[in-house]
Amino acid sequence: MTKRLHAVFDGKVLKPEESVDLEVGKRYVLTIEPKQKIPDVKEDPAFDLSSLAVKTNISDLAREHDHYLYGIPKRRSDADQ
Repeated sequence: MTKRLHAVFDGKVLKPEESVDLEVGKRYVLTIEPKQKIPDVKEDPAFDLSSLAVKTNISDLAREHDHYLYGIPKRRSDADQ
């Protein structure tokens, strides 16, 4: 049986942050890894991509991005066929 729990090290011992159902006096093997920091939305601009949007007034920009970026010919639309 494997259990995963979060604990805080107080300088001497690890203290679990939640209750644990372990047998008293039994030996266990611990694997220690630091808890990953949860990104702060205010610090990471990737969480607010909409603030980077620019109004281009190009109605087919999503479909024809290669045309506008690299100058390749536009794709044929269903209306052109």
